[in-house]
Amino acid sequence: MTQVLPAGSLDGKVALVTGSSRGIGADTIRYFAEAGADVVINFRNKAPRAEKLANELRALGRRALVVGADLTDADSVASMFEQVREEFGRLDILVLNASGGMESGMAEDYALKLNRDAQVGVLTAAEPLLGEGSRVVFVTSHQAHFIRTTPTMTEYEPVAKSKRAGEDALRELIPGLAEKGIGFTVVSGDMIEGTITATLLERANPGAIAGRRESAGKLYNVSEFAAEVAQAAVDPVPADNTRLIGDTSDFQPE
Repeated sequence: MTQVLPAGSLDGKVALVTGSSRGIGADTIRYFAEAGADVVINFRNKAPRAEKLANELRALGRRALVVGADLTDADSVASMFEQVREEFGRLDILVLNASGGMESGMAEDYALKLNRDAQVGVLTAAEPLLGEGSRVVFVTSHQAHFIRTTPTMTEYEPVAKSKRAGEDALRELIPGLAEKGIGFTVVSGDMIEGTITATLLERANPGAIAGRRESAGKLYNVSEFAAEVAQAAVDPVPADNTRLIGDTSDFQPE
């Protein structure tokens, strides 16, 4: 993997990425650590994987705290940030990466609970640790970001709508965050090759990924998209708080 952020550029900073035991979250947290940050790896149920990643990052000379938390459970989230406070005393970068709703056997309202309510809950719980100059990044997809103007695959629609609801709810917090000097950026990407969502969609709708790839001309893979997420945490906040990754010509702006 190539160095994404300049070495030493995050020395002395603390970064937490939700859902960072695997996939985009794991690569994002690795990029932060490579740039010098101490990190908090959050997982829901992949403890061994989270620990393995933590050990890799400790080998770089970073401090790594591993915290299992169910983001839909307020007590679990409060406990996570209490551990962050005890270990580091503050947080400079928060990436809201964990999302879901494609899993089978979940309650009807699970997607909204995780993709909207939990996102707001995590940010609210983190806020006392976020000082002036700190950054929050929310990770979403074009399929969700543009859902009000551009239909998506039927199988993905409930997730897309819940993620857009989460984005809207978070955007309402921007003025309050800005008053405290906290920057907020939404990073939206197309289908990402190799993610769980892409795999589940492909299973439900064979040919979906190839179709998107053909339409967009290129789909980012996990590490490429994670690099954009990491970059969004350090680049100036865009005027509209939005960083669109890859081709969006198939999506109708609002």
